Amino acid sequence: MNESKEYFVKEEDFIVSKTDLKGRITYCNQPFLKIVGATQEQLLHKPHNIIRHPDMPRIVFKLLWERIKAKQEIFAFVKNKSFDGGFYWVFANITTSLDANGEIIGYYSVRRKPNPEGVKFIEGIYRQLLEAEKAAAWRPQASYWGKF
Repeated sequence: MNESKEYFVKEEDFIVSKTDLKGRITYCNQPFLKIVGATQEQLLHKPHNIIRHPDMPRIVFKLLWERIKAKQEIFAFVKNKSFDGGFYWVFANITTSLDANGEIIGYYSVRRKPNPEGVKFIEGIYRQLLEAEKAAAWRPQASYWGKF
């Protein structure tokens, strides 16, 4: 494991994945595979949170899921982990995939290279949220943290 190794998304890369309703990966493109350090076989049909970094507060994902289940687009800075234990930051755009009747059939995420100043700013907020969660074995409540 190389927990201190940071990988960087290239300016020209679009990291794309699709999931089913339960968050299992149904598609991932080459830039996604490369930065994660995995093969399609290792990722397809696995929960997308297989790449979730432990530095990410649970409330971020609670808010994310609330938004996309309501068919609302969301943008977020996300720290993910690679298969070798390293990490990388992305600026993610997550939307719902809808069928012809407007019903949700899955989720679609396009991630880009994040603005370094944005990462620096959000790291402090995420650290505070994570400390609050750990301090009281806290369960995310979006109404309390909505200001973030």
